[in-house]
Amino acid sequence: MNIILLTAEDLTGDTCAEIRDQRRCQHILSVHQAQVGERIRAGLLNGNMGSGIMTTLQPDLIIIEDLIFDEPPPPDLPLFLVMALPRPKMLKRVLQTVSTLGVKKLVLMNSYRVEKSYWQTPLLEPESIREHLILGLEQARDTQLPEVILEKRFKPFVEDRLPALIAQTRALVAHPYSETPCPTGLTEATSLAIGPEGGFIPWEIEQLEACGFEGVHLGKRIMRVETAVPFLLARLFH
Repeated sequence: MNIILLTAEDLTGDTCAEIRDQRRCQHILSVHQAQVGERIRAGLLNGNMGSGIMTTLQPDLIIIEDLIFDEPPPPDLPLFLVMALPRPKMLKRVLQTVSTLGVKKLVLMNSYRVEKSYWQTPLLEPESIREHLILGLEQARDTQLPEVILEKRFKPFVEDRLPALIAQTRALVAHPYSETPCPTGLTEATSLAIGPEGGFIPWEIEQLEACGFEGVHLGKRIMRVETAVPFLLARLFH
């Protein structure tokens, strides 16, 4: 937690907030080791960043006063990310990673190699998704919550809705058997599709290319999704 992220529900006035949930209280006390009177970095979810003064530090209640939100959050990554739904154990890490790196719109979609049981995980409940996105924001000192969309049917999504979502962007699909190396140092608005473990099947690649995606590769090494995501984003946007 490199920034204490506050919500509108935490605010008790224009310049005062109360934190009562165990996770944040414990982190502030044990990791930050905050002291009464100390000014700490804080941010308002979907708002600005700033700071406030610790006035009460208890295991179940932390009060921050003299809050000032006068700094804009870091700039968003100019990326629309489309991913085949990862296995649940990996999903938590992926959500935190994309949130930390500044992705603000993410679609998790079905694919032939996505097991049906993945869609039953409680990690896809809105509150669980929000929790892991917030952990990523706290790590990055960001306040802007990403949007996550679930698409359980590949063909209708790619044919009917995806073309409008990638309009006016450079659309790339990461595929190890494509002929084009992944570009670097992009500044333009970009859409990126990443497949499941084992990659998209050939028919899915054909559908994505028909939608406007260009296949790119990262070399001969095959990576896990959790490795490929930060590698691709770092390569694309330096």
